[in-house]
Amino acid sequence: MNETLSAIISAAQATSVWEVIAFAFGIAYLLLAIRQNPLCWYAGFINTGILAWLFWDASLVMESALNVYYLLIAIYGWWAWRHGNSEATQDLPIQRWRLPQHLIAAVTIVGLTLISGSLLAANTEAAVPFLDSFTTWGAVITTWMVTRKVLENWLYWQLFNSCAIFLYWQAELYLIALQMAIYLGLAVVGWFKWKKDYEQQLN
Repeated sequence: MNETLSAIISAAQATSVWEVIAFAFGIAYLLLAIRQNPLCWYAGFINTGILAWLFWDASLVMESALNVYYLLIAIYGWWAWRHGNSEATQDLPIQRWRLPQHLIAAVTIVGLTLISGSLLAANTEAAVPFLDSFTTWGAVITTWMVTRKVLENWLYWQLFNSCAIFLYWQAELYLIALQMAIYLGLAVVGWFKWKKDYEQQLN
């Protein structure tokens, strides 16, 4: 336990100002998303812009590329929440996916995980290629769900954030694991808040 605490303290001391700013905007993104506030996409854009640069500077090319995707999806998400409804005068409402849509999402995530996990295992020294791939592709699909205000996105995030906590803890990235734990808690809050809002839409 003392070794873990020491590692956390050391990681905190090594954390840059840009990482702190990115973390703050990441939390702001989730809090605003829970409230269905389109400003969440501004916070998300700043958060992922900083992370894309930090990961690139650290030679983490795949993580940097993922955050470039998040940058683009933040722009689309803002547009979709404001103009993606069939009724042009209304913001996009919360919606639910039917079972076939969830099955397509699951098959897509598993399929891409097997492909990229196999490639990473065969061509790199990745420690946990399949878990890393699973959380990455899960995040890609789930972020798309957020742009369409799919209620179940919060359940998906609970699964992938739980896996990410284990992934980062195993990699001894304790501060990032803590961040994922906070995200997990906010995903639970988001589920109940959006579920309540969805039920009010039906009345």
